[in-house]
Amino acid sequence: MKILLIRFSSIGDIVLTTPVIRCIKRQMDDDVELHVLTKDKFASLSHNNPYVDKTFELSNSLREVIKELKKEEYDYVVDLQKNGRSRRVCWALGCENHTFHKLDFIKMLLTTFKINRLPKVHIVDRYFEAVEPLGVKNDGRGLEFYISETNLMQEPDIPEEFRNGFYAVVVGGSYNTKVMPIEKTAEIIEKLDEPVILLGGPGDMQRAKVIAEMVGENVWNPVGMLNLEQSASIIKMSKAVLTSDTGMMHIAAALNKPIVSIWGNTVPEFGMYQYYPNNSKNELNIIEVKGLRCRPCSKLGYKKCPKGHFKCMNLINVDEVVRKLKQ
Repeated sequence: MKILLIRFSSIGDIVLTTPVIRCIKRQMDDDVELHVLTKDKFASLSHNNPYVDKTFELSNSLREVIKELKKEEYDYVVDLQKNGRSRRVCWALGCENHTFHKLDFIKMLLTTFKINRLPKVHIVDRYFEAVEPLGVKNDGRGLEFYISETNLMQEPDIPEEFRNGFYAVVVGGSYNTKVMPIEKTAEIIEKLDEPVILLGGPGDMQRAKVIAEMVGENVWNPVGMLNLEQSASIIKMSKAVLTSDTGMMHIAAALNKPIVSIWGNTVPEFGMYQYYPNNSKNELNIIEVKGLRCRPCSKLGYKKCPKGHFKCMNLINVDEVVRKLKQ
């Protein structure tokens, strides 16, 4: 049987598909062939996954990709993107396809009218709706993230003063309203009074630089110098991870690390909080400002707070964050 799984973006969402990929390959016949369709800039996530037999990369032309996909003669499509382009692929391939409940309308009720009708189900478990007809079930082993040998960092690759233990602090995010203010992050690091390594993407370099300058000692700032897998290596070596609602949070969960997650304009009720294996000893540490009438204001985020006060982050209790991390 030949199966295509579609998830175009982004990093965290793709990591969240790994249980479905694993379970398809492990629970179906040995001769099942599993392909993945994703955006080219996220293709390495599939290339490193041993359960993926072939990866198709989407750059610009969906039409050209569809031409290549048609040659494969798929038996089944697992649509975990569920948007106009993924539906176009399903229609073009003409084989059996299934997807999941995206809950966009129910999320709109919460963001717009503050009416919460969301089911208490993680998105990973909703993803499995798309493979129910195949008899595939969640094995409870959690997420996976694979680091290639060429990108695997170890203790000799970090400064000596951090080799006896450190916290990883993710300073960036895809939307500013998901990210803690610089001053708040620096305050947390100062109160930790232990070694901290900052993590983020190229777009977070200025933020990380300012935080490192504000804190001074006990901080190493390699932001902008590490790729995604190298950053994951830092997370793997860390004692615990402080992060907002980002892809790095899901990578940390895939590596089964203790996580303290900070939530700003989004809420865990959307079903995107850290997802651990059933046998994990890690607790679900979520820090958020409850009771704000304006929260959640979006299922994704904004460049800046629509109300101007950014209370969802500015009112985060620093001492609670530090206590959770030290635990």
